[in-house]
Amino acid sequence: MSTVQEIEQAVKKLPPEELATFRSWFLEFDADAWELQFADDAKAGKLDRHAAQADADFKAGRCTEL
Repeated sequence: MSTVQEIEQAVKKLPPEELATFRSWFLEFDADAWELQFADDAKAGKLDRHAAQADADFKAGRCTEL
């Protein structure tokens, strides 16, 4: 199974219980991958501009409480 199309076809053939198990696994896998990418971006300084803008907006009173 080496292509996205092959994986898609295999997923479509899963019985409902196995599809539910796959969904659960994939959600966790995807969240972990996102967290790693976010951490890498933060370490590389890719988020610094956004953090500075958020700080400036806060100090200028352009924020609302949640």
